[in-house]
Amino acid sequence: MARTGHVKRMARRGEAARRPRRDDLQVHSRYVDGLTIRPLRNGDTDTVAALFARVGPRSRERRFCTAKRPLSDAELTALARVDGDHHVLVGYLDGDPQPIGVARLVRVGAAAEVAFEVADAYQGRGFGSILARELATDARAAGLTELIATVCGDNPPAVSLLRRLAASLHVNRRGQEREFVVEVSA
Repeated sequence: MARTGHVKRMARRGEAARRPRRDDLQVHSRYVDGLTIRPLRNGDTDTVAALFARVGPRSRERRFCTAKRPLSDAELTALARVDGDHHVLVGYLDGDPQPIGVARLVRVGAAAEVAFEVADAYQGRGFGSILARELATDARAAGLTELIATVCGDNPPAVSLLRRLAASLHVNRRGQEREFVVEVSA
């Protein structure tokens, strides 16, 4: 059930500065445990907005570390950015045309900042874990060894997801936020 899209793949170590080749643009969708996962196309603000609309106030607060009203055009554009340093996976379930979750990373040297969102109606069913595992796999394939996640306040599901990804895990507290450094080396 894999389909091919024409989307840039995340750059491997040292590749961000070079021009993309035609074969870099071949990215495949995946079907994992009932979830169709595809890379976000650069600039696809409609998909980002559709998922955001399915995330309630509590989930938004956990994701953005503050009460979050609708996204501005600039925020939508930033969240829909896909290039050599920005990589976003989108999850879909059969029978639901709207996205049910995203996993995003932004490369920072040999590490990447990560964030995950799952529509409220689908939380607690393992879809965030599937997206996170696939994102970690992509990160390892690109030569990344650490994922960095900021967790706001009390968010046991996010902490549990990060622990399942980790070969090892380090936690730094910054006020109400915790920064998790997840080693994902093979």
